[in-house]
Amino acid sequence: MPHKLPADLKKALASAPAAQAAWEDITPLARNEWICWVTSGKKAETRDIRIKKALSKLKGGMRRPCCWAGCIHR
Repeated sequence: MPHKLPADLKKALASAPAAQAAWEDITPLARNEWICWVTSGKKAETRDIRIKKALSKLKGGMRRPCCWAGCIHR
């Protein structure tokens, strides 16, 4: 897996038990896609928005980021 879990996303997941449970249930490849999607934002505000969206989508049962080409680092 080319991406390591960044501290800000790790902290956000720890503060949202339902999202954390979903995170632990998805595959390593799916986790990698979420990390890449979050960190690929160029601005700090974009990254913050993506972290919030990721938590919401994980809580809602989404296993991978939607409408995104996927990790280019595979």
